[in-house]
Amino acid sequence: MNNLETYQNFYFVGIGGIGMSALARYFHASGKNVLGYDKTNTKLTTALMSEGIDIVFEDGIDDKITSLKKENTLIIYTPAIKKLGILDYFNENKFEVLKRAKVLGLITENTDCIAVAGTHGKTTTSTLVSHLCKEADLPFSCFLGGISENFKSNFLFNGNQYSVVEADEYDRSFLNLSPDWAVITSTDADHLDIYGDKNTIEEGFKQFAALVPDDKQLFVRKGIEIGRPHITYAVNEEADYYSDNLRMDYDKIYFDFHTPTETIKDFV
Repeated sequence: MNNLETYQNFYFVGIGGIGMSALARYFHASGKNVLGYDKTNTKLTTALMSEGIDIVFEDGIDDKITSLKKENTLIIYTPAIKKLGILDYFNENKFEVLKRAKVLGLITENTDCIAVAGTHGKTTTSTLVSHLCKEADLPFSCFLGGISENFKSNFLFNGNQYSVVEADEYDRSFLNLSPDWAVITSTDADHLDIYGDKNTIEEGFKQFAALVPDDKQLFVRKGIEIGRPHITYAVNEEADYYSDNLRMDYDKIYFDFHTPTETIKDFV
């Protein structure tokens, strides 16, 4: 198992979540049959339906569910769902049932993955990375934890050689990923219901950083101790890569960009 290509049908239990909907859009864009359940109809589920994804809002076993075959159907659920008849049906009938984080991890195994981690700054940073990939016209897909103003979506599909993903520390989800490059923006205390204390959170981020194969492909905000060699970045202080002399002029931001080998003045 674990070859996503072998599945034709993807059923999402909790399809309206921000992470779940991005995955649903990915499989839909890849030509798969995507359907799902959510408790409430929202702006996001309405958008998914307008894109051609079939969604129900009642926890019942309908004809579409009973017509699915376990051999070519993958069930994806979010840990936010605790108890549900639909999920019980799939488990009792021996369907392959995987957590969202596990499925995202499988996608990153088969792509050159750029993963953005941090207790804050993830969505902004991964959107910026996605913007750069789009401008460079790379064959990439991005999975964002919010609706980007640029893309008007939490997902963009321009091919699947590269993936840009938010590496979510909640429930240690990011340890399912296979990052080829990673950015770590912050490791402040968060999700203490899962981790208990700040030291345990920092240990989780060190485990994530250890997944990156090359020191030169791990970018960490200066001042964060991550337990292995890495590239540092910063604003208004010296690092391997940093910006300074920031100023605004009408609707543009200007800054000087410093790399280990050159300085680019008046970056816009």
